[in-house]
Amino acid sequence: MTLTADEKPKVDLDQLLDERKAADFLCYSVRALQNWRHRGGGPRFIKVSNRSVRYRRRDLITWMEERTVSHTSERIYL
Repeated sequence: MTLTADEKPKVDLDQLLDERKAADFLCYSVRALQNWRHRGGGPRFIKVSNRSVRYRRRDLITWMEERTVSHTSERIYL
């Protein structure tokens, strides 16, 4: 069964995900996200407090799209 555009569930691109859900979405570990936050190079995040961060779904998708290549010799300039 194929859903029409009106029947497809709407995805909130501004939904905030905790680091576990963000890691699952990216298919990476929570530790990888923590390392990227510390060293740089990961997706943009929102620092809610000293011990709490959130990721916007839109920022995770943008981060992935910036790294999408068509062949192995294609360079990524970030």
